[in-house]
Amino acid sequence: MGQVATYGVTALDGVAFGLLLFVVAAGLALVFGVMDVLNMAHGTLYLLGAYLAYLLTDGSLIALIAALTAGVAAGALGGAVLAAALRPLAGRGHLDQALATLGIAFLAADGLAGVFGAAPLAADPPMVLAGRVDIAGHGYPVYRLVFIAVAAAVAVALQWVVRRTTAGLMLRATVSDPAMAAAAGIRTGRVRVVALAVGGALAVTAGVLGAPLLGPAPGVDTSVLVLSLIVVVLGGAGSIPATLAAALLVGQVQTLGVLVAPSVAPFALFSALFAVLVLRGQAAAPTMARPA
Repeated sequence: MGQVATYGVTALDGVAFGLLLFVVAAGLALVFGVMDVLNMAHGTLYLLGAYLAYLLTDGSLIALIAALTAGVAAGALGGAVLAAALRPLAGRGHLDQALATLGIAFLAADGLAGVFGAAPLAADPPMVLAGRVDIAGHGYPVYRLVFIAVAAAVAVALQWVVRRTTAGLMLRATVSDPAMAAAAGIRTGRVRVVALAVGGALAVTAGVLGAPLLGPAPGVDTSVLVLSLIVVVLGGAGSIPATLAAALLVGQVQTLGVLVAPSVAPFALFSALFAVLVLRGQAAAPTMARPA
């Protein structure tokens, strides 16, 4: 019974970690789906949010809200600046964009390490959320439960915006057919800049809220970026529910999978990734074929 409870609590950790990845990956999928930009600096935005949480929070809920506000503003500004920086590379292909954003990521990571040092830092949650509740005999952090609720609300809000609002309609039109959307009067250039700003804001927000779960340290940006890319590939760039399902799967593999089968778990994600790529390639092959 105790082992079952341990597995259950670990699975709950996987939900929290999966939702953390979802908030980051949703921004990455938004940027890739709308702008067709492979933003390799996305993980650095998460790291920036985590450092903001460390710097601005002092144990009070108001300080967390202030850090969150500053993070949203910084992420949106960073996304808009990145949109301007990538404008000369429009139409140059994913490799040029990836190299440019990777260079930005290296510079930003070095700058953050120069300011905050190379040691991992702890970002504590507000005191009002710092307690624990009993779950199957385990003391589970209250903040993680609150984070699960907040991240789930973000997922619901994103789905509602994309499917039920005028902004979401313009977004979907720009993704499906940019030329037709522009002909219909949609300012696709502005939609793309807004998409990058919102994507940046989501990444920094994830960093601020997720800092007590995955705190600021050199290398965290790379880990978050790689896992987010896996989520986007598994879930695709066009569906919030699919991205959420992929993020929850990755979260379980990284937590429950490591507990149950530690020697197998590191290969499980890449096996799933390979299978998805092969299946998508086989599905696309008939449509790419042309009669002689």
